[in-house]
Amino acid sequence: MKTALPKQDGIERKWYVVDAENKILGRTATKIAIYLRGKHKTCFTPHIDCGDHIIVINTEKIKLTGKKETDKMYYSHSGFKGGLKTTPVSRMREKSPDKLIYKAVYGMLPANKLRAQMLKRLKIYTGPNHENEAQKPITLEI
Repeated sequence: MKTALPKQDGIERKWYVVDAENKILGRTATKIAIYLRGKHKTCFTPHIDCGDHIIVINTEKIKLTGKKETDKMYYSHSGFKGGLKTTPVSRMREKSPDKLIYKAVYGMLPANKLRAQMLKRLKIYTGPNHENEAQKPITLEI
């Protein structure tokens, strides 16, 4: 008996909306990563991108547990000596709250060529409105 692999053009992709208001960042990002990767489907195969589209709204109202709001830092390095830059969560939330979810989901996806394809299907909006009403997205409860 042979294993049936899904064809790239035969994959049905659905649209989901996630309201991040009063949700915990890590739990929300985990659920988003699962749906972007397609692990919730029966046709899941690790080397084929069979995930769905995810729209995240109200990202500025997402919660962090414990002392992460004051203690958690995001790091980036320029590659030069002394080029380490640190950004606390509080400044990241003021500057661009959509990056909090983007960085969390980015870290939960596999580090291969499919990650870029999966992240193209992630749409993040800071307010309650989004531009994808024509796709008739389904509300995803977390």
